[in-house]
Amino acid sequence: MHDIPTHDVDVLIVGAGPTGLTLAASLLLKGAAIALVDRQAEGANTSRAAAVNARTLEVLEPLDVSRRLIKEGIEAARFTIRDGAKVLLTIDFSGLSTRYPCTLLIPQSTTERLLLDRVRELGGDVIRAKVLTTIAQDADGATATFADGDTIRARYVVGADGMHSTVREQAGIGFSGGSYEHSFVLADARLTGDTPADEVKLFWAAEGLTVIAPLPDGSFRIVAPVDEAPDSPSARFVQDILDARGPGDLAVTDVVWGSRFRIHHRVADTYRAGRILLAGDAAHVHSPAGGQGMNLGIQDAIALAEALGAALNGDQHALDDYSATRRPIAEQVVALTDRLTKLATLPRALRPLRNGLLGVAGRIPAARRTLAGRLSGLVYR
Repeated sequence: MHDIPTHDVDVLIVGAGPTGLTLAASLLLKGAAIALVDRQAEGANTSRAAAVNARTLEVLEPLDVSRRLIKEGIEAARFTIRDGAKVLLTIDFSGLSTRYPCTLLIPQSTTERLLLDRVRELGGDVIRAKVLTTIAQDADGATATFADGDTIRARYVVGADGMHSTVREQAGIGFSGGSYEHSFVLADARLTGDTPADEVKLFWAAEGLTVIAPLPDGSFRIVAPVDEAPDSPSARFVQDILDARGPGDLAVTDVVWGSRFRIHHRVADTYRAGRILLAGDAAHVHSPAGGQGMNLGIQDAIALAEALGAALNGDQHALDDYSATRRPIAEQVVALTDRLTKLATLPRALRPLRNGLLGVAGRIPAARRTLAGRLSGLVYR
């Protein structure tokens, strides 16, 4: 009978985006031995997520990361939905019961840099570029094999490796859901005109939806559903969107970065299969409406660190509790973002009616408070 090899680490984390970095820092603070690997070279990730909500800032506070994010981001106390110059609905975060009554606008690349700084301060780092090929698990742990032939033996393996997760596939966990027919254009552009300084503006025009949000470097994040979006949107393309859907007084001087993407709505059938666990986009993907994706993943990581800490001390039930607790929250977020996406992409003939009803809802304080609680993530405390 062959001996089972000893463990190299307590936890192997696959994927060094915001979720994996948060989990690594949390586990290092607990004294766990970890390995954090990623298939990409450092700095290769793009800046898709640009909003950190109040609940995420709360859970990152014990890691000593929140203050660093605040220092480099823009605190937006308001989120408005508009039809041209007319404000239909204002969501005010300033009255929320939290130390962080805002949405923090900050590029994902900056969030990742600050989280990586904290991981390194705690004695960890990312092993790059490391491509996972297989995972074999047994009663005592799991052995991960990589494309270069290296292996890592761990008590637990966490998949934080995104929507196309190799870890999830190796665990045999289903990923139920579907995709939307629309493609979306995303661009960081420099603008002139009446630009928002500390506010996210969402324009629901008859021609379609557009989101405009300020970023710390002076550019603006623009997101819009487009039937046939180009791979790299030009300044002229973005200008045409703003002219048709925006306030009518903005001029695009430059596109710093841009891309197109299609969005899915999927949730993993379970977040645990034996010694393998999932978090972040490996466990759930959904529309960017409401800016929830990265936030949900970071909150997964904090919860999973607590569960893994308990499991390493002998409480295996904590891992089942993690799956049972976090998966329903993902389903709620998918349902919310699905409703928002369907409202945003209604057939053109129905959009004026939608905007009229939204204006009525905007005059109801309870509706505004409910949306503020959902978008801030505070309802998931």
